[in-house]
Amino acid sequence: MKKILLLPLLFAATSLQAQHEIKVTDYIVSGPFKQQKPVVLDTLDVTGKKMTITDGYSKELKFYVNNNSFTKAKLKITGVKNPTIKVDGTTAKNELNLEPGHHELTVNYTIPTLDADSVKVALDANHEIECTSSTQHNYTFNDVINGLRVNKTQVSADGKYAIIGYQNVQPGGRANAYCEIVELATGKVIRRNEPINCRWMPHSIAYTFEERVGNSRTIRRVNVLTGERTDFASDLPEGGITISPTEDYLIISQEEKAPAGDADVYLVLEPDDKMTGWRNRNNLHRYDIATKQLQRITFGYHNASLYDISKDGKKLLVGVSRSRLTKRPTTITDFLIIDSQTLMTDTLMKGAEFLNSAMFSPDGKQILFAAPAEAFGGIGRDKDAGPYSSMYDVQLFLYDIASHTPTPLTKDFNPSVQNVVWSKADGQIYISAEDRDYVNLFAINPVTRTIRKLPAKEEVISGFSIASDAPIMTYHGVSTMNPVRAYYMQLNKPNKQKNHHALVSRLLSDCATTLLKDITLGECRDFNFRSSRGDSIYGRFYLPPHFVETKKYPMIVYYYGGCSPSSRNFETRYPWNYFAAQGYVVYVVNPGGASGFGQKHSARHVNTAGKGVAEDIIEGVKAVCKQYSFVDQKHIGCIGASYGGFMTEYLQTVTDIFACAVSHAGISDHTSYWGNGNWGYNYSEVSMAEKYPWTAKDLYVDQSPLYRADKIHTPLLLTHGTADTNVPPMESMQLFTALKLLGRDVALLHVKGENHGIMDYQKRIKWQNSIMAWFEKYLKGDETWWNTLYPVRYY
Repeated sequence: MKKILLLPLLFAATSLQAQHEIKVTDYIVSGPFKQQKPVVLDTLDVTGKKMTITDGYSKELKFYVNNNSFTKAKLKITGVKNPTIKVDGTTAKNELNLEPGHHELTVNYTIPTLDADSVKVALDANHEIECTSSTQHNYTFNDVINGLRVNKTQVSADGKYAIIGYQNVQPGGRANAYCEIVELATGKVIRRNEPINCRWMPHSIAYTFEERVGNSRTIRRVNVLTGERTDFASDLPEGGITISPTEDYLIISQEEKAPAGDADVYLVLEPDDKMTGWRNRNNLHRYDIATKQLQRITFGYHNASLYDISKDGKKLLVGVSRSRLTKRPTTITDFLIIDSQTLMTDTLMKGAEFLNSAMFSPDGKQILFAAPAEAFGGIGRDKDAGPYSSMYDVQLFLYDIASHTPTPLTKDFNPSVQNVVWSKADGQIYISAEDRDYVNLFAINPVTRTIRKLPAKEEVISGFSIASDAPIMTYHGVSTMNPVRAYYMQLNKPNKQKNHHALVSRLLSDCATTLLKDITLGECRDFNFRSSRGDSIYGRFYLPPHFVETKKYPMIVYYYGGCSPSSRNFETRYPWNYFAAQGYVVYVVNPGGASGFGQKHSARHVNTAGKGVAEDIIEGVKAVCKQYSFVDQKHIGCIGASYGGFMTEYLQTVTDIFACAVSHAGISDHTSYWGNGNWGYNYSEVSMAEKYPWTAKDLYVDQSPLYRADKIHTPLLLTHGTADTNVPPMESMQLFTALKLLGRDVALLHVKGENHGIMDYQKRIKWQNSIMAWFEKYLKGDETWWNTLYPVRYY
């Protein structure tokens, strides 16, 4: 198949504004189809129009346009009258606004005779583009937000079957979520289109899903082998449900609503009382399967949470949390062990600090806690990390119930723990953990305290499951250059032999085969360097498709938000492969402060308010520019969200290396966020440990972008959801106001009704387009897209 024009789609910093006429000769032809004049019943139709349909033949020409910059084009069609034009399935005129991507264009027309076809098609465009009959194209934003993906895997108790959850998003945003039941040994799908809330029973070879009919809430049980469906539990109250390991009762966590206060004069009880529903409290109930009786387990003013049920079903591990505002941490927990039948209670710990999650050992004699290194008096803390560790750097502690003795399990283990399963089948503790910018799988022997990495197939493990009665794991994950896949793995059986069998992952589901069909990706290369502070700073950069080493490319720099590293995900809210597909080099850097690199690295986030983090980013950008001549040093942009949004704003006060910047939901004033953000003062326990606005002006004020606004000269785009409950929208508004008063180049986008992340399908498209239009304006020197989205108006 012949292509009439194949251009490399590469741009220097300044885009070509000249018109390019492209004659389209490489297209797909449908027809000709005989078109006959209809029977004329009246001279006019219901709209008053005369008939224009005549005898002849209809034809369709279809071709694709690939463009990596916003393109204004005029479609020129000669040789036929009144052709119908469609772009991506929508009827259009011949004046086209083409967002960067892969577009389908069709031209439908009629001819009186077969030999009368003299149609010619051409495009006048303000950028170089590719016209082709091939569906091969660079990665587009439609590819980012549409398509089929695995979103969960769970293995049955006997290790023979798996539930695989899928979500399929269609163009336009309609989504369909469902589960498949797969036999692991054969890969055979034995049941399709099951409800997305399917989950395995703890021991039976059956799965359940919740069903509602009117106000009736029922858990349905499905026999895997026969497909028989029965009611497992019916007429259930509202609340979160946990099925006991013995399958004879449920624990229901039920929210009890507090009386509404005076709507006109409202007494605020605590800082968190500004959050909707904060006054409500959770209490636990036991639902007996056989009798359908509901037994209340806890009663009181404080929240009660179920952490675990012992494998024999006899003990409940319950946490009761309460606030303690005068000391860090401001939330503490009492841990109770409650007999599930008699409700006799032993208090394990009173006022425990920093503990995040907990589970019983298979024999019920120990408890495994996940917590920051500062838990249990700091016994898990690396002393070289300084006086405070990051509360987002999660460690494991083994707690002996009889002796009340905690032991750190991961003190010298750099990765930060994410998810934990303690297997009854082989006695091993399995975890997923942030391991630099990877998320890897590990097995911990709780007796020898040894930790070994499991040979997973993907770079970022999104989730995993362990069979309760067999050494079988299922997991799903992604890598830098491929979307999600699902696998299962047979684990080593518990024995004392030195030679275990090699662990092999076997593919269960591969969404990449469809998601990447016809897509051309660039390359991802690691880029690590040693900072001036002596830290190893890890990162990577993405290259555009059809990359040419001798050309100059604008660059976009991205860094983490929150405290987790920017992992090697193929798809994120800030899709790096999509950025690269538009002709940018994309540098993703993990500066000091990110978890997963060891306690010393993550502690860089604490009590610095971004100062050292900014230094790492700047050094990384300069190191990339020094080593690679293909980066256009005059056209570098940066982007970050949340803490990364603050970092974007702060960076512009300390460096002039960026030609433009984008901050989403950024913190401009640490003091106002501390007092107004729903988690402001709680987050300050992490980032400003034992520091307060009245004791640390150097952090709260001097490091806030708002108080440094006069130092900002970089064109800055601020974006914020108007319903953000994490970082209030005023954080962007006040910096916008300051920069406007200073006469600086700044823009503010409010995304109506969106929270901390932009989730609505259509709003996300315009939000993402706005970001890329800002980069195109300042990094490619073309403001056409931005001005098309936001025409200049004078009021």
